[in-house]
Amino acid sequence: MNETKNPPLTPELYAYVLDHNPPLDPVQRELVEITHARFGDAAGMQSAQEQGPLLAFLVRLLGARDIVEVGTFTGFSALSMAQALPEGGRLLACDVSEEWTAVAREAWAKAGVEDRIDLRIAPALDTLRALPQQPAIDLVYLDADKENYIAYWEELVPRMRPGAVLAADNTLFHGRVADPAAGGAAAAIREFNDHVAADTRVEALLLTVADGLTLARKR
Repeated sequence: MNETKNPPLTPELYAYVLDHNPPLDPVQRELVEITHARFGDAAGMQSAQEQGPLLAFLVRLLGARDIVEVGTFTGFSALSMAQALPEGGRLLACDVSEEWTAVAREAWAKAGVEDRIDLRIAPALDTLRALPQQPAIDLVYLDADKENYIAYWEELVPRMRPGAVLAADNTLFHGRVADPAAGGAAAAIREFNDHVAADTRVEALLLTVADGLTLARKR
């Protein structure tokens, strides 16, 4: 029998979680507020607040020096990872919006990490396909258009070092992945989740973090 041990995530419990995680610094906090003020409903594309410290934790845990992010939006996740990079580390950020990433650039400059981030404004598949074929990537954060998740995966996994980690966001897609009748992006994520589970190149976990976070480690 499947039985969850997850308590209902009430606003009070969520506040408790945030209070017991590393706090956002002033630049991160300002970026969250600016994103919500300027972009309304689209601000929901920003990674959850607890994911910033988690991504920074992964950078330090892996000793990551070569990071790829697919889907940057206003730059919160890239900022969190770039701040944790060691000297000489680089983050390749892929997005298609000059408007959203203009906000990101301002925050990165304010935090003093703009020199660690290589932002490419182009279709991410084009950017990824132009990367060298040899495995060099230490960490990937995937949070972009869901219909292309499998295509991104297939470009990224061969370029990851053994032991590298890919973190994919929204892999529960508002709970709709469990509904066989759900189409569109929910169906794309459901197909992606099945694809990851069947891929023997990695070991993977689907976690109930935020809207679902898959962590896959290359064997």
